[in-house]
Amino acid sequence: MAVGGGGRLLAADFMMSFMWVWSSVLIKIFVHKILGYGAHEVKGEIVRYTVSILNMFFFAFMAKVTKGGAYNPLTILSAAISGDFSNFIFTLGARIPTQVVGSVYGVRLILDAFPGIGRGPRLNVDIAKGALTEGFLTFAIVIISMGLARKINGSFLMKTWISSIAKLSLHILGSDLTGGCMNPASVMGWAFAHGEHITKEHLIVYWLAPVEATLVAVWVFGILAPQPKKDEDTDAKKVLGLSVV
Repeated sequence: MAVGGGGRLLAADFMMSFMWVWSSVLIKIFVHKILGYGAHEVKGEIVRYTVSILNMFFFAFMAKVTKGGAYNPLTILSAAISGDFSNFIFTLGARIPTQVVGSVYGVRLILDAFPGIGRGPRLNVDIAKGALTEGFLTFAIVIISMGLARKINGSFLMKTWISSIAKLSLHILGSDLTGGCMNPASVMGWAFAHGEHITKEHLIVYWLAPVEATLVAVWVFGILAPQPKKDEDTDAKKVLGLSVV
């Protein structure tokens, strides 16, 4: 990978990771503080989910504009596994750490601007159930993202719409158990701010389980939908535009 292209991707990853953790907080402020809806009010939930989908469209557009920028380690990991070795090393050694740093600084600024705004995702079940939940959600969204990149030829809007609905549905499915995150960098930002980033719960549920699920998803998809060698790099790049939550 060229130095200039690598630097551009790292800058985009940092910026998008920083913006992603902010976006979730700003959506909650908009719905609950500005519009005044209660935490579990039906109209408020509808507005929040609608804005969340629009937010995912915005980040998909950012990924397109930055030519591969991402805010989720799982997205670029699944693409890197399908790509060449140099890209895999660059992803593990530079892009994922950059996303983590972007999330950490984003959360720090959030807590400085809005003290007591929250603690981020919470694990409400035991570690085993939490790991299975995050693993299942990650496996599902990676399979969906790779399927969209490989099988569906269509407009950017259609692919992003399907991807966004899938992400939101899976997020809701796991929200009461683990937060339905499917994004280790974002969770790390909140965990680091509260000194919980090296706990067994955080490492197993929000890092180990999703990463293993991503590896399994790529392997299973490769078996179910094998492709010619010449198309692998193209499909890996397409997956980047379908980032996970």
